[in-house]
Amino acid sequence: MLLVLLLLCIIFIVYATAKWKLHPFLSIISSTYILALGTNLIGKMKGVEGGPIIKDIGATITGGFGGIVTSIGLVIIFGTIIGKILEKTGAAVKMAEVVLRLLGDRHPAIAMSIIGWIVSIPVFCDSGYVILSSLKKSLAKRSGVNVVTLSVALSTGLYATHTLVPPTPGPIAAATNLGIGPDGLFWVILIGLVVSIPVALAGHIWARKVADKLPSTLEESTETFEEYKKRFGKLPSAWAAFGPIVVPIILLAIGSFANFPVGVNEAGDKVLLTSGFTNTVLTFLGAPVNALFIGVLLAMFTLLPKRDEENLTKLMGEGLLDSAIIIMITGAGGALGGVIKATPIADYVKSLINGNAAFVGVGALILAFLIAAVLKTAQGSSTTSLVVTSTIMMPLLPSLGLDAMAGTVPIGQMLTVMAIGCGAMVVSHVNDSYFWVVTQFSGMKLNTAYRAQTMATLVQGIVGIIVVAILGVIFL
Repeated sequence: MLLVLLLLCIIFIVYATAKWKLHPFLSIISSTYILALGTNLIGKMKGVEGGPIIKDIGATITGGFGGIVTSIGLVIIFGTIIGKILEKTGAAVKMAEVVLRLLGDRHPAIAMSIIGWIVSIPVFCDSGYVILSSLKKSLAKRSGVNVVTLSVALSTGLYATHTLVPPTPGPIAAATNLGIGPDGLFWVILIGLVVSIPVALAGHIWARKVADKLPSTLEESTETFEEYKKRFGKLPSAWAAFGPIVVPIILLAIGSFANFPVGVNEAGDKVLLTSGFTNTVLTFLGAPVNALFIGVLLAMFTLLPKRDEENLTKLMGEGLLDSAIIIMITGAGGALGGVIKATPIADYVKSLINGNAAFVGVGALILAFLIAAVLKTAQGSSTTSLVVTSTIMMPLLPSLGLDAMAGTVPIGQMLTVMAIGCGAMVVSHVNDSYFWVVTQFSGMKLNTAYRAQTMATLVQGIVGIIVVAILGVIFL
């Protein structure tokens, strides 16, 4: 009965968000109360001794909400502020210019894929597409390549890292929900980059082979990319543009390696790669919240032309507003996770799959992918799909064989993040704001957009889960 109740709660989230247009935060919180009250009702029907009872529903919900916000709130805020500064100061445009300079005009489609893949690591894919739209139009005009081809190459490149690579908030929230601690965030970034490469390549191939034959109603732009760049004034240097992303990732890597075990001493304790004061300093710098705060400082002092009220207050305020919505949805997912953990659902699932290898390991990764894909397709938000699915999967990890470790690396949890991220791509259609951003800035009619953008995201998700499944066969 509890499993049926959980299924009904998931259906409620989908229906309330998609049909009633209820905000994801309210739909997740409402389903959390439904699950908690329903659990107690089932418990009383069976008698308190024979059924599940959540003694303090309010404390359970607030505990789950507060726990996830405590662990990830500042990380989301700092990551969003970095992305906002990169967006508003022209740093994202500078990144595009650097890639374009390296590749030239000979390979415009692959250039757009790579540019999107890089820019969407810190910047939301919607914003990234708007920022780079003029570059896409200008490049299409200069190269003679179909604008739909470049549109899909750009959109799928942005999409690949948006759902798979921190510090984008969705993957960070999923990793935290699944119990990956600060030391594991660098490994999530690393494996996310690995998985996102074939995913972006799949989108690129779809753009070249399918989207290239599709028409666009977009009027030819009279504004060149050089003219568009002038809107930002003097662009930052390449070092300044890439620094707020690259430096935090390097610090996360240093922090992880500083605590890498290299042996065991006579007392049986782990011997780490570094020790003493060096370990303390490197661990501090490599903590996600500290690394991203350093990224914020770099962005402020190297990218902002003037550190006045307009930039330091208004720009930061915009970043805080963007992050607040994500934090609330993530916190609601934490509340749902707190209620799920307070019930014996994980034990029931373990008893159901006992001895059935189809639902363990790789099979469980595919299950996580399918749940995320259903949620994404039904309600449109990739971030909501990542948060809700990771919340559901967390208490089930041991039962599903996804708590495997590769040395000190929680490989099972990381592959689960990747499986959910791939599912959160499938598919982008009319209930997804990103779908409309891509279509409106590319002059695609609806039937063209389904064939170009929607089918491309389906192909990306399927390629992604195949890659994750192969990694699961190797490591789980």
